[in-house]
Amino acid sequence: MAKALGWQQTKVSKIETGERKKVTADELSALLDYYGEDDPEVRESLHECARLGNQRGWWSKYRDLLPSGLPDFEAEASVIKTYESQVIPGLLQTPDYAEAIFRANLVRSGDEVQERVAARLKRQDCLNRVDPPSYWVILDEAALRRVVGTREVMSQQLRHLTHMAARHNVNIYVLPFSEGAHPATVGSFVIMEFPDPMDVSIGYVENPTSSVYVEEGHELADLNAIFAGAQGAALSPVRSLAFINDVIESLEE
Repeated sequence: MAKALGWQQTKVSKIETGERKKVTADELSALLDYYGEDDPEVRESLHECARLGNQRGWWSKYRDLLPSGLPDFEAEASVIKTYESQVIPGLLQTPDYAEAIFRANLVRSGDEVQERVAARLKRQDCLNRVDPPSYWVILDEAALRRVVGTREVMSQQLRHLTHMAARHNVNIYVLPFSEGAHPATVGSFVIMEFPDPMDVSIGYVENPTSSVYVEEGHELADLNAIFAGAQGAALSPVRSLAFINDVIESLEE
């Protein structure tokens, strides 16, 4: 490629490895020509990505072009921290619980529900790898009390939580109703950290119509402060496990 484009090999290497953070429009056009990419829509999208490549959070505008999104970040993360106010986080859901969540959206077909369940279970592979990320979970009591599916489905889901809590890399904290108002009343969110010091941390916030990746330093600092405040208000992992077991017993009475 370097010979064909008349470039230094080191230039090509730095572009390929990401060491060079900016690619000019002429350079990108030359690369696309070399690789035979002639789809105008793809070329324009990649040129727009190149123009925004030095702006934080740029990929959130290109979920169709880069469809893997959150699962890719989870797969690369060394630390994942999440606060969940309504339901059990996707990485800890059982198949039946996940199916009940997706069926709550009455416009989805049965096939789509099954595809979404399979995708959610695939996401959980990041916790099963040889060197899994540290997973820090704060669960509002509402996520434990809300019966999703049947009482049996919910009981199995909570038992699964207790099994996952026994893993060395999984830390589960319950934030009880008795705590009242707390820093995380703003809603659910995820923070991901990465092993490469060159990689910034990323926050992820989802709402009914879209999702937002947070990468600005001051916004990440706010999310981390909220997480720390919620963690300080929550029960310890030992007391949280006892709390979950109490909820299980109430379901099975």
